[in-house]
Amino acid sequence: MIAVTAPMLQSFAALLLAHVLADFVFQFNWMIERKRQFGVFLLHIAIVAALSLAALGGAWQLALLVAGAHLAIDAIKTYALPDGMRATFGAFMADQIAHLATIIAAALWWPGAAAAGVWAGWLPLLLAPALILSGFILTVRAGGHAVGLITAPYAQAFKKQGLPKAGQMIGQLERAVIFLLILIGQPTGIGFLIAAKSLLRFEATKEQRASEYVIIGTLTSFGWALAISSATVALIALAGRVG
Repeated sequence: MIAVTAPMLQSFAALLLAHVLADFVFQFNWMIERKRQFGVFLLHIAIVAALSLAALGGAWQLALLVAGAHLAIDAIKTYALPDGMRATFGAFMADQIAHLATIIAAALWWPGAAAAGVWAGWLPLLLAPALILSGFILTVRAGGHAVGLITAPYAQAFKKQGLPKAGQMIGQLERAVIFLLILIGQPTGIGFLIAAKSLLRFEATKEQRASEYVIIGTLTSFGWALAISSATVALIALAGRVG
């Protein structure tokens, strides 16, 4: 069994933060829509490389290695998968698991990469915030993408009503609240969140198809938020033990 060390976890956290920023913050909608254009594709990889380099504090060899792996993984999803498979939850999860495996492998290969960079003196203080920010982005932003992919097959059968993008904003807010509740050790508050949403959505979900659509979306959103939030708390606890 591999023993996790503080430098290893620091390099992992740096690369993870760079990845979630590149995929879910600095990969804008126009980039996603034009991802198959080679110039846009290379721009995304350049952002991955730049953010990895910045997060590691100068370990350009590892940043380029991670960016190269990111290129290979995204190329398979973007160019090799059929259109019907590319925009599915399974493809999304396979893509993200492959990226996560690459980041773990990179941290194992060069555990002291971040400790050798310009942030070395600050790493003990930056580790927990980096993990929290990564977890927050994965919970709120990546969660929205995941929920959208899971509910997409049912969206056409449910005629949406209400404010434009209101459902998306509600989902982001509820996942953010769940993340904060798990982070501060108050998971019981999630029950009140479920009750409040049920009451507020009561009139809108009297029709069967609407209620089923909302239930699928809500459970998916809550489940994703709970899973990522719990993983974030576990990583922070691990950082406290090895640090």
